[in-house]
Amino acid sequence: MSPLRRTRAAARSTVYKLCSLLLSYPDSSLLAGRDEICDAVRDLPSTPARASLERFCDWWCGCDPLVLQQDYVETFDLEKRCGLYLTFYGEGDRRERGMALLRLRKLYRAAGLPQEDGELPDFLAVMLEFAASAPAGRGELVLREHRPALELVRASLRERSTPYADVLDAVCTALGEPSAADRARAIKLAASGPPSELVGLEPFAPPEVMPSTGARR
Repeated sequence: MSPLRRTRAAARSTVYKLCSLLLSYPDSSLLAGRDEICDAVRDLPSTPARASLERFCDWWCGCDPLVLQQDYVETFDLEKRCGLYLTFYGEGDRRERGMALLRLRKLYRAAGLPQEDGELPDFLAVMLEFAASAPAGRGELVLREHRPALELVRASLRERSTPYADVLDAVCTALGEPSAADRARAIKLAASGPPSELVGLEPFAPPEVMPSTGARR
């Protein structure tokens, strides 16, 4: 890999890492690092992804913590089309989704990055952490596999006029333009909506991929 390509790959990895943090629940530990995170955004190369993250940080860094937490829950936990668990959108059968989650968990382990934070492996913040850290671009491939779901969430956040749309913009910009097939699949997902048979059904994955430490909050 040429030095220029290595520099660009490193910048994309940093974008994925920052987006992983910004899409996590804004608890006291995360918010204690707000200034450091926003400084890291400003240190990125001048790209559309950086511009998107700077817009988000202007809001995120100046907002009251309780408002941030309420907004996060209302955006991602109460809006079906804005949820950050990406296999939810494409796997309409409980067993199929469970197998998709198990595959992701195995990919993380095979890359030497076992998941230990208690989150499901299709949570976008977890996938972005993997994309930032996995060797040989393997983590980015996982994001590309779920590009239609990413585009659906991105569009839903834009419709809701939430600053979090800027974070999804940064992720998708770093990944590059979606393929025609990805666009068509995203349109199909938007038309059909999230699979209703998954709503309220627990557990929806094999025990080996379920969180070991309970809920995120």
